[in-house]
Amino acid sequence: MKFLIQPLYKLYRAVLRNSKYRWLVVAGSLLYLLSPVDLATDVLPIVGWLDDGLIATLLVTELSQVVLEQRKARKEKKAEVSA
Repeated sequence: MKFLIQPLYKLYRAVLRNSKYRWLVVAGSLLYLLSPVDLATDVLPIVGWLDDGLIATLLVTELSQVVLEQRKARKEKKAEVSA
């Protein structure tokens, strides 16, 4: 199972960090969370919720990391200009 999830996570993270595709991934993730079509259906109570939870967790974690990195870069750029 780890061999399947780890490459998918790395791919999701790499695409999300690429500014060219970031908003497509965000929109696709939100569409997946809101759509009635799932990889694992919600008929299977725990499995159906886990895939939605995993996508939501990845999305929030990676977006918050991207925002923090951008804020840090902006702060460093302002410090360089001021110096």
